[in-house]
Amino acid sequence: MEDTYDVIVMGTGLTECILSGLLSVDGKKVLHIDRNDYYGGACASLNLEQLWRHHGETATPPAALGRPRDYNVDLIPKFLMSQGNMVKILLHTDVTRYLEFKSVDGSYVYVSKKIYKVPATEKEALGSSLMGLFEKYRFKNFLEYAVQFDEKDPKTFKGIDPHKTSGKDVLAKYDLDKGTVDFVGHAMALFTDDSFLSLPCLEFLARVKLYAESLSLAVHRYNGRSPYLYPLYGLGDLPQAFARLAAIYGGTFMLNKPIDELVWDNGRVVGVKSQGETAKAPIVICDPSYAPDRVKKVGQVVRAICFLDHPIPNTDNSESCQIILPQSQVGRKNDIYIFCVSSAHQVAAKGKYIVIVSSTVETATPHKELDAGLQLLGPILHKFISVSDLLEPTNDAAKEQLFISKSYDPQSHFESVSDDVMRLYKQITGRDVDLTPKASE
Repeated sequence: MEDTYDVIVMGTGLTECILSGLLSVDGKKVLHIDRNDYYGGACASLNLEQLWRHHGETATPPAALGRPRDYNVDLIPKFLMSQGNMVKILLHTDVTRYLEFKSVDGSYVYVSKKIYKVPATEKEALGSSLMGLFEKYRFKNFLEYAVQFDEKDPKTFKGIDPHKTSGKDVLAKYDLDKGTVDFVGHAMALFTDDSFLSLPCLEFLARVKLYAESLSLAVHRYNGRSPYLYPLYGLGDLPQAFARLAAIYGGTFMLNKPIDELVWDNGRVVGVKSQGETAKAPIVICDPSYAPDRVKKVGQVVRAICFLDHPIPNTDNSESCQIILPQSQVGRKNDIYIFCVSSAHQVAAKGKYIVIVSSTVETATPHKELDAGLQLLGPILHKFISVSDLLEPTNDAAKEQLFISKSYDPQSHFESVSDDVMRLYKQITGRDVDLTPKASE
């Protein structure tokens, strides 16, 4: 370990592993270390025995769940938007050669105390029971507008100024009702609150277009029924895939390596000390747990990991799905997210389902805040509820050359994670992440 590197990365969470891979491909000499003896950090995938230990359980997992080794349970569950930036990073780095993806069966939204499939094509919109006949045609017209919208072509604006016209005004132009506005803003554009209504509509329209284009790609390439993808055997393989990429380009990895302290010189980080050895580098990257004095708590996430022996009711027997409960539909300030996977993705025993319900904590009794989501699941075989802090960096990264990632939010998709990767990469290199796919793609 006692050597000089271009970059030292601490923690093998997905954000850190992606940056390690990207910087190694850029020709940087990278040392990547983790205090744990496994990859993934906060976003690891665990079998049942590991999961029970992780939650402090002394008893063994119930025999009714099947063999522990048949499970890979994500601590931080996320789906990938098929046209989103995370998939573009996977394609650009060719990490897809280490992974196999399968489409997610359905994307759903909770409106007026019922679960509905989110329509994102003309055919789905016209067949949806979510809207009345006239509302279907209004939604169809809005969706067609969003899909043809191109920020670089003013001809596609059609009287709307994307930098000034609010999302509320765009939706009002198409006379969409409150329920439709909720599922468009929260389940398609994936906003966590109603800020899209007051902000200029540029980002809102771009997100709706991304959802629709992702759905189209998933339908045609993966025979899917939602815009989301998920890797076989769980998300735990994602950090390891980027670790393999970094190793191919000369990166050095060390697990089970406790960190004693960061080494500083005149207010800049210059290395890391571990077990009496010092590794030097002008740039250090880490997750918030490695720099607790340089992060702030901005909230908390509550998650319930549940095991079922049946699909979630009212999801057309989906073996995998996402359900979003918009804040206004459940009397909250933040959405509730439901993530469901099963043996179809090789992460659970046959006939068993892993369902994770999550949201941002709003009260002093966070375990009760998920009730609106939990009551949609039917009988639950076993359940764990945990609360974790949402942390963000407070340091002057440019001055200290210490680059700290953000905690993983409650959303059941990767868009915010890829945003953090791109934020850090640009801070470190001064360049945007190249999202063009390999020529072979």
